[in-house]
Amino acid sequence: MSLQSSADVQNIPLESLALAFIPVFIVILLLFKWSHNYKYSSYAVIRMLGQLLLIGYFLTYIFQSDSALLMLGILMLMVIVSSSIALNNIKHKNWSQYRIAFVSIFIPGGLTFALITQGVLELDPWYYPNYFIPLAGMIFANAMTSVSLAAERFEAEHDRNKDFFVSRNIAFKAAMIPQTNALLAVGLVSLPGMMTGQILSGVSPLIAVRYQIMVMCMIYGSAGLATAMYLHMNKRHYEQADK
Repeated sequence: MSLQSSADVQNIPLESLALAFIPVFIVILLLFKWSHNYKYSSYAVIRMLGQLLLIGYFLTYIFQSDSALLMLGILMLMVIVSSSIALNNIKHKNWSQYRIAFVSIFIPGGLTFALITQGVLELDPWYYPNYFIPLAGMIFANAMTSVSLAAERFEAEHDRNKDFFVSRNIAFKAAMIPQTNALLAVGLVSLPGMMTGQILSGVSPLIAVRYQIMVMCMIYGSAGLATAMYLHMNKRHYEQADK
C-alpha cells in the first residue's frame, strides 16, 4: 500500500512557533510557585525540543531509506526507551521490573503493530517508513503511558498493604482512564493528530475518519493489553518481594 501526500502543509515561521511556548512557561511558573517541581518539567520541555529537532533531520534520512534492519532497529529502540521511561514514577525498581516493563510493552505492542501494518494497511514494503515509524511511535508511547500509570498506582496500593488482586484491579482501571476518555472525546471534543494532519494535508475527512478509527483501536488495544500483561507479570515479582 503506497500513499503520497496530496497537498502542501502550511509552514510555521520560527517566530510564530515561539508563541506556542507561552502557555508552557506559564505552567512551569505555576509549578515553581506551587510545588517546586519546575526543574524536572523544564528539563522535559528542553529535552522535547532537542529530541524533536534531531528527529526531524533523522527522519528525513529514514524516510529515504530502504533498510528493513534499520526500521526494526528503530522499533526496538522505541521499546527499550519506552519501557525505561514507564518506570520513572515508581520507587522500588530493579532489573526485574525493567524486564517486565519491556516484555509488557513489546509483546502486545508488537502484535498490535503487526496486525495494523500487515493486516489492516497491508503495507508494501512491510517496513514502509512513512507509516512504520509514526504508527510504532503511537502504539509504544501510549502503551508506555498506561504501564507507567498502572505501575505507579499498583505500587501505591501495594504499599498500603492491599491484596494483589485489589491493587491490580484498581491500577488497571486508573491506567485505562485516559484511553477511555480519549474514545469518548474523539470527534466531539478533539480531532486527534493523525486525522488533523491528514485533513490539513488535503485528505478527504471520510478517509481520515477511517484512519482515526484504526488508530484509536490500536492505541486502546495495545495500551490495555500492555497494562494487563505488566500487572499480571508483577504478581510473582511482588510475591517474592513480600517473602
